[in-house]
Amino acid sequence: MAGKLLVGPILGLEGESAYTFCFLTPKDVDSAEVLLDQGAIPAQAIETLPDGIFWRAQANVEVPSGETGAKFRYEIHLNGQMASDAHGRSRWGFYVPAVRESPRIAYASCNGVSKSDLITQMEDPFRLWREMSELHHRQPLSLLLMGGDQLYADAVWARIDALDDWASLKLDDQIKRKPNKTMSAQLDRFYCRLYRQRWLEKYMSYMFASVPSIMMWDDHDIFDGWGSYPRKLQQCGVFAEIFRHARKYFELFQVRSTGNTSLLASDGRHYSSCVRFRDYTILALDNRSERSITQVMSAEHWRDIIACLDGVTSGTLLVMSAVPVVYRDFSFTETAFDVTPWDESLTDDIKDHWRAREHQGERNRLIMRLLRNARSREENDGFSKTVLLSGDVHVGCLGVISDKTGDQPIKVHQIVSSGIVHPAPTLMQWLGIQAVTNDDLEFINEERSIQAAMLKPVGSKRYIRARNFVTIHRGTDEKLWANWIVESAHDAETDEKPVYPIN
Repeated sequence: MAGKLLVGPILGLEGESAYTFCFLTPKDVDSAEVLLDQGAIPAQAIETLPDGIFWRAQANVEVPSGETGAKFRYEIHLNGQMASDAHGRSRWGFYVPAVRESPRIAYASCNGVSKSDLITQMEDPFRLWREMSELHHRQPLSLLLMGGDQLYADAVWARIDALDDWASLKLDDQIKRKPNKTMSAQLDRFYCRLYRQRWLEKYMSYMFASVPSIMMWDDHDIFDGWGSYPRKLQQCGVFAEIFRHARKYFELFQVRSTGNTSLLASDGRHYSSCVRFRDYTILALDNRSERSITQVMSAEHWRDIIACLDGVTSGTLLVMSAVPVVYRDFSFTETAFDVTPWDESLTDDIKDHWRAREHQGERNRLIMRLLRNARSREENDGFSKTVLLSGDVHVGCLGVISDKTGDQPIKVHQIVSSGIVHPAPTLMQWLGIQAVTNDDLEFINEERSIQAAMLKPVGSKRYIRARNFVTIHRGTDEKLWANWIVESAHDAETDEKPVYPIN
C-alpha cells in the first residue's frame, strides 16, 4: 500500500535551521514529498533496499526571532496521497527554539538488548521512551542525541545460515573463507529487517519523528566488540562483508545518507560530524569505522577532529563518545587477560575501553585537545562548558577532567547515560565489576596537575544502576543542568533522582 511508511519518519538536524526527513516506503512508491508549514519539499529516493525504498528530504526552516520558539507541523505524501506510520499517525510536529533560546536536549544510548531473551524478561522494555515522550509534551525537547547502540545486531550470528556454517570452521579456515552472494544477500535482508523491527516501537518512533536527532554508532550497531578483535580476524573477508552491510544501513538510518552536510569527511572515510545549534556545538565522534585493536581513529581522521575543534570558539561544546573517556580502570583485568588464554569474546569488552593499553595515547590526545579548546573558549566566552556525553556501560555516572596547570583551572565534565532499553547490571554482576576495577583518582600528566575523577551526582549513588536517559538544559542561574531520568525513580522503594549542575 503506497500510503504506508515502513520506517519513519526520522527527523534529523544538520545545522541551525537545517532539518532532514527520512523514511522507508514500499517499492511501489514513485514520488514522495514532505508538506511542511512553509510549503512542499520533494524527497529524493536514496537507495532501494530488500524491503523498500529509502527517501530523504531537507528543509531550512525559518528560525523564530526573539526568545520564544515555535512548533512546525508536517505530513508526508506518497504518490500524491497522505501517508501514515505503523501506528496510524499521519501528522507530526517538532519544536524549533528561537534565536536567543537555549535548546532543551535529551541524550540516550543502548537502545536494545544484547541477548534476545532479555527483552521477554523485562516487564516494560520501552518504559523510558514513554517517559521521554511525556516529558516532551510538558517541556518540548529541541534535540535528541543518540550515543551508540541504537539497535543490537548481535543476532546476526544466529539468524544468518551462512554465518552459522562459517562459525563452525577452525580459525584458519574462517580467515581464508570468502563471502559469497548468498551470505551477502542474507546480510542485506538481516540489517534491513532489523531496523524495521526495532524502530517501530510506538513511543520510540514517535520521538524519532518529533525531535530532530544526531546519532553516532557503537559496536552493537555492527555486532558486539567490533573493532576490538585480533587483526587477522578483524580483516578477514567475512568480517569485512558484515561491516559493509552494517555500515550501509547505519549510513542510511542513522547518518541519513552521505548528503548529511554536518559530516566532517565528505568522502565517506568516517562519520564524525559537527553541528552548531544555538549556544551549543555538538561534535559526534565516529570511533568504529576505523577502529582496530591498536587504533580508534586514523591520523587523517584526527586532523579532521582537530580542525573542527579549532573552529569552535564560543558556547558550550558537547562531545559524543560512545565509550566513556573517564570511567573505572580495567587495567588489572586487562593484564590478567593478556597473560591467560581467554577467548576473544571475553576480552573484546576490555579492549574496547579508552583506557585499554593500546588506546591510552589517543585518549590522552583527545583529553589534551579538549582542555586546550576549553581554555581558549573560556577566554572568549564567559559561559563556556565542555561536556563529554557517553553510554555503553549500562549504568549512569558522572566524571570530570580537571586541569590546574594555568592561573585559571579548566574542567571537562562527562555525563554517562546507559541504557534507555538495555537493563543495568544485576547486583552480582556489578559486584563482580567492582571487584576487578577501581575508580581511584587518575593523574593524566607527569606533573599531576591534570587529573580525572568520578563524581557523585546530587541525589543518588555514584553509579546509577538502573535504566536511564539524560536531559540537558541551561538554567537561569547560568549553570548547565544534567538530569538523569531513572526508571527506579518511579518505583515505590526508591526516590533516586540524580541531577548535577555544571558550573
